[in-house]
Amino acid sequence: MIKELKIRVLPKQASSEYNIIQAVSQEYAIDLSSIKAIRVLKRSIDARQRQVMINMQLKVYINEIPTDDEYIHTYYDDVSDKSPVIIVGAGPAGLFAALRLIELGRRPIIIERGKNVHERRKDIARISREQIVNSESNYSFGEGGAGAFSDGKLYTRSKKRGSVDRILNIFCQHGADTSILADAHPHIGTDKLPVVIENIRKQIEKSGGEIHFETRMDKLLIKNDEIIGVETQNGKEFHAPVILATGHSARDVYYHLYESGIELESKGFAVGVRLEHPQHLIDQLQYHNPKGRGEYLPAAEYSFVAQVNGRGVYSFCMCPGGFVVPAASGPNQIVVNGMSPSNRGSVWANSGMVVEIRPEDIDQYSRYGVLSGIKFQEELEYQCYVNGNCKQTAPAQRMTDFVNKKVSFDLPKSSYTPGVISSPLHFWMPEFITSRLREGFSYFGKISKGFLTREALMIGVETRTSSPVRIPRYKGNMQHVRIKGLYPCGEGAGYAGGIVSAAIDGERCAEAAAQYM
Repeated sequence: MIKELKIRVLPKQASSEYNIIQAVSQEYAIDLSSIKAIRVLKRSIDARQRQVMINMQLKVYINEIPTDDEYIHTYYDDVSDKSPVIIVGAGPAGLFAALRLIELGRRPIIIERGKNVHERRKDIARISREQIVNSESNYSFGEGGAGAFSDGKLYTRSKKRGSVDRILNIFCQHGADTSILADAHPHIGTDKLPVVIENIRKQIEKSGGEIHFETRMDKLLIKNDEIIGVETQNGKEFHAPVILATGHSARDVYYHLYESGIELESKGFAVGVRLEHPQHLIDQLQYHNPKGRGEYLPAAEYSFVAQVNGRGVYSFCMCPGGFVVPAASGPNQIVVNGMSPSNRGSVWANSGMVVEIRPEDIDQYSRYGVLSGIKFQEELEYQCYVNGNCKQTAPAQRMTDFVNKKVSFDLPKSSYTPGVISSPLHFWMPEFITSRLREGFSYFGKISKGFLTREALMIGVETRTSSPVRIPRYKGNMQHVRIKGLYPCGEGAGYAGGIVSAAIDGERCAEAAAQYM
């Protein structure tokens, strides 16, 4: 017999399978010896009260042993001799588009400007060690996209639950821990996600798909408003419909589209800083305990949002037990991001703290038209580079000093490995951003006493929250509004925000492209 049951237990009771079985036996008066196995279907932490509780939905096996896998399998046939579809970009949108194309009997050809995930790791290490940014292989470009080395969080606000579950099951099939199927905020971890990405690539190649690394698309080939294919940096051409999944940092792609007269739209985005606290402090605040999280709770997360002068101020991509990392994708720029290993075991917690920006907020860049947001990002990243002494050492300021408009004469230790340098962020960052951040921080400090502290460090700048440009497409057939056979896809096209939503969008574009052919 199999029963689905719900249970609410203390953290210690949820810490092991045996403890959970005991709690189920007591709660539902089931003979302990008859419970042969359990599977956790859903798990969430309720920290609203002083006593933290764990809510779980379980599948309980009574007098029988589970014989199936914990995840749903997807099967991939050989498509070596099938019609091709070109995918530009090997991030989550591109990789999941490729897998879906294989399911639908199409042969994916992925064009990726960066290196494979193993070689890419070496270039990322050089940023911290030698302060050198490889403009084709970094935290943004390469196999796995921007998400590969920036935490691997799988939480999404998408309401398409079936689509979300499908994506998580595919991740499990390729090596992710099945806990992501149960956790309210699933997370693979920066240390484990590259292996999963590598396994996805191997499946694509095994099924007859192609992946061309260090191959940058320089030109879309168009005839009579219809895609013929793409041309790469070495002059090689690939001919087929195109799923354009280049990510939000491929600015050269936006420039190419703009110069080619292909329609683009401005959209809102957000800019700010990375805010880093001691993880123990966040544990104390979120778990209402001066001793912190104790033995049985994970590193605590937080989420803050406020409205300040008509714009949102909010935390973004929160990384408990994580690190702040250099995420520049070219020379003469500093960009920061956050990541967490699977155990979330560092002594720091960090989050983007950003301010919503609308096109009308940056009128001084209006001469650049739909590219005004990109120009604004570029200039702010350059200013950050200059204030970081023209290296990858990031300008930083204590949180309380920023709020009080004071220079920080010393800085707390930071996880940011290239190093930080004291800098008056309140002075050189745009006032319409800093004024809202100050008010937002003051508000967050009121609703969570102790959050606004001199022990917290602001590190500049966080600019790559999302693309400031949208590549318009029809809702029905997913094609560009004018160019047939072109499928703008994922974060870079303005239709996703995070790994899972990008993967979902990749699948949708794959389905549309397969139907078009």
